[in-house]
Amino acid sequence: MEKGSKYGIHRVIEPKGTFPQSATKISNDMEIFDNEILIDVDYLNIDSASFSQLKDEAGGNKEKIKNKILEIVNDKGKMQNPVTGSGGMLIGRVERIGDSLKDKIDLKVGDKIATLVSLTLTPLRIDKILDIKPDIDRVDINGKAILFESGIYAKLPEDIEDTIALAALDVAGAPAQTAKLVKLGDCVLVLGATGKSGLMCSYMAKKIVGSKGKVIGQARNEKRANFLKSTEFCHEVIIADVLKPIDVLNDTLKVNNGKEVDISINCLSIPNTEMSSILPVKENGIVYFFSMATSFTKAALGAEGVGKDVVMIIGNGYTKGHSQIALDELRESDKLRKIFEEKYV
Repeated sequence: MEKGSKYGIHRVIEPKGTFPQSATKISNDMEIFDNEILIDVDYLNIDSASFSQLKDEAGGNKEKIKNKILEIVNDKGKMQNPVTGSGGMLIGRVERIGDSLKDKIDLKVGDKIATLVSLTLTPLRIDKILDIKPDIDRVDINGKAILFESGIYAKLPEDIEDTIALAALDVAGAPAQTAKLVKLGDCVLVLGATGKSGLMCSYMAKKIVGSKGKVIGQARNEKRANFLKSTEFCHEVIIADVLKPIDVLNDTLKVNNGKEVDISINCLSIPNTEMSSILPVKENGIVYFFSMATSFTKAALGAEGVGKDVVMIIGNGYTKGHSQIALDELRESDKLRKIFEEKYV
């Protein structure tokens, strides 16, 4: 076996010298190098922002979504939405391990794993799309993928169904970052609190803030607001259009005694929500953008434009221990687990 770059640079076709994530085309030849892992793929979990864009472009037509996914993968050698730039993650079984990795990793052939690196840098070959589930951003496939030496992964647990674990691990960075950022007594605003990352962040935040803190969850309509209230993951729930930042600000102030929040967490899947995240946050507060639809330019210039001195953090899909934190939430909360079981099986 030939040895490749730890970071997969040897797979880059265009432009040469770049990393796989930023490359426009990578090799998805499934003959592995000696420091790669070959995976027999079962499911892709497409990033929420990406799947929303694909659905809109296809008018909700599943065949058109399927054809677009195949087109992207055939063209790029990976699943990276050309509009949003985002990817997702996958689960499958280890089919082969490169010779130089066999004694370095805790995997064996046959182990079922979830990759915790983005599909935007993962060599992927789709032989057949078996099913598409647009409501939960999942694509069932026959195919193969490559995990680089630097790639992180999680063995799938025996006590949680694979598809449920996949859904949680897809957004594992969000609750883990929330655990790092939120402090006892904080007031936290979660935008997109009814989605899977929003629910997990709300649950984590409420656990941390304590009796003197507050978690405010945003929902886009009354039906979703009632659902969010039923979870009891938030102290307050607001119904607000995230494309109208002043409305989000005013609704937040109403339920927070006229005060701005310490932290806002953006878990939305649509663009142009930067100011709705920034405006409700107090001076020197924190804005955490987990949304892959976030524009750095709009966030930076928007904060400047309204004179907001806030710390803005771009969501990192990887945080130390994030997979364990996400799965432990499902183990801790019967309500959260039931929601995932009802929606993501």
